[in-house]
Amino acid sequence: MEALIIIPTFNEKENIESLVSELFSLGRDLEVLVVDDNSPDGTGEFVKEWGNREPRVHSLHRPRKLGLGSAYIEGFKWGLRNTDAKYFFEMDADFSHDPKAIPEFLDNIKESDLVLGSRYLDGITVVNWPLSRLFLSVGANIYTRIVTGMPLKDATGGFKCFRREVLESLPLDHIKSDGYSFQIEVNFHVWKGGYKIKEIPIVFVDRRSGTSKMSRRIILEAAFLVWKLRFESIRRFFKKH
Repeated sequence: MEALIIIPTFNEKENIESLVSELFSLGRDLEVLVVDDNSPDGTGEFVKEWGNREPRVHSLHRPRKLGLGSAYIEGFKWGLRNTDAKYFFEMDADFSHDPKAIPEFLDNIKESDLVLGSRYLDGITVVNWPLSRLFLSVGANIYTRIVTGMPLKDATGGFKCFRREVLESLPLDHIKSDGYSFQIEVNFHVWKGGYKIKEIPIVFVDRRSGTSKMSRRIILEAAFLVWKLRFESIRRFFKKH
């Protein structure tokens, strides 16, 4: 298998069949793992039934809504245990991440360890967001870059591709953050591990249907996490010296 694409879901039945079908139409050696948080709309049951007919579709079913970060952690662990995938993707279920960008990620990961889809590499490439949310996202990334020192234009984005060896090196059992924070924390560990990170431009289009999972708690968690990472980095520096 070339790549496993991990897609967390909560009430995404409207989108998941079309998304996965588009991914398979790319003609690459891809498989999909859907991590569903007991969606009331039946997303999990639909994917499970689909997987019984289609061996490239896999599913993990969780008892309740447990969050994006833990969904990806469980997905990574499942993929490392059960597949020989060279690369692992994070991807949203709502078409805000364009399936047609997958080949570009796969081309770039050959010379990198982590490829990030960036909304802010070539200006601002976000469609259909209200200005308030756009300002929040741009500001969060500037804030993250200043506090942590990570040289990334878009540290909070969720469209990314990891080399298998990178995931195997991450402290997955110790990453407990969610939402924006999860993306920042994982990027930080990869960067501090000395791995090569490359950003490529993507066009981010706000979700086709359903509702956003953004909340005030997720925003505040990210605001505090960057300082935690900064202080942890300083502590490690003095411990070594």
